[in-house]
Amino acid sequence: MQEKIGLKDRLGIIALESARKTGERVDEILSGWRDGKHFLIPSECPRFGSGEGKGLIGDSIRDRDLYLLVDICNTSLTYKMDGSLNRMSPDDHFQDLIRIIAACSGKAGRITVIMPFLYEGRQHRKTARESLDCAVMLRELESIGVHSVVTFDAHDPRMANVIPFSGLENVSPSLQFTQALLTDYEDLQIDGEHLMFIAPDEGATERVVFLATLFGVNIGMFYKRRDYTRIVDGTNPIIAHDFCGGSVEGMDVIVVDDMISSGGSMLDVAKQLKDRGAKRVFIFSTFGLFTNGFEKFDRAYEEGYFEKIFTTNLIYQKPELLEKSYYFSVSMNRYIAAIIDTLNQGKSLSALTRPAERIRSTIENYQKKEV
Repeated sequence: MQEKIGLKDRLGIIALESARKTGERVDEILSGWRDGKHFLIPSECPRFGSGEGKGLIGDSIRDRDLYLLVDICNTSLTYKMDGSLNRMSPDDHFQDLIRIIAACSGKAGRITVIMPFLYEGRQHRKTARESLDCAVMLRELESIGVHSVVTFDAHDPRMANVIPFSGLENVSPSLQFTQALLTDYEDLQIDGEHLMFIAPDEGATERVVFLATLFGVNIGMFYKRRDYTRIVDGTNPIIAHDFCGGSVEGMDVIVVDDMISSGGSMLDVAKQLKDRGAKRVFIFSTFGLFTNGFEKFDRAYEEGYFEKIFTTNLIYQKPELLEKSYYFSVSMNRYIAAIIDTLNQGKSLSALTRPAERIRSTIENYQKKEV
């Protein structure tokens, strides 16, 4: 008990430049909960002209319970190398995280890394003679003294098996998606005849089953037929998306996945659902990368393939995205603050990682209001 009280008194937050805005908002929220105290510790990772860098911490972190926030998907940051500007890649962001941990010099009481998009999480398994980058990353963090890692909607939650003695907390944003949808739309009929959840591929099935069970509706699933005779950009190209499930005629459907990258697969799924007679197509995606821009999404929206896209603010959001009429930004700042507050007090995180009761309560309140 004495250790928990001590940690609570020594809370510290280090937000790397990639997650600086999120860190400031989280600090303000925690300050409101904790008698006006602030917990942000200044830090920076300056670069030499060669492109090499170092980590600097601007205050004492001795015996502090530290929470390091990093957004490895922040493509807006640059640094100079050999006189030219380089855009920071996920590799650069991860290396800056290592630098800040190294700057702690083993003096912190405990270090927790909050990494919403799990670095190299998409390279989570071997199918050929290839690297297993996510596992290597987690083992490296463990080896340099990280106590635990908090991530959101990991591409493969089984990566937690890599560091069983440190711990990987995988948090679901399902509650925030549910609240956003039910706040924005008052005409949804939540029953098996009017609503269905859709998995755009096999990997999304667990997310869809979790939500569909709480909503009390059925699921459908697309599976990807691939050309296993060739490899393009490191993977077998997709030939087609085939659908498994009942009729979606006249129904609202919600497609759930962990990320939108280029968006080609997601838009193909949305088009197929509309072709099958779906009334409205909503898209839930924890991370909106939109790596190929928005032209395809603009065109698909104009053609009526989808109603609205919901993604979180857990990673950098391009300014152009925030202006789209079809986009809803789901804020996770209070949830991150709640996670830090809970861990710092030594309490269980299970109610936050899988918030089934709160989702069920949100749905019940919506249905009562509808009646």
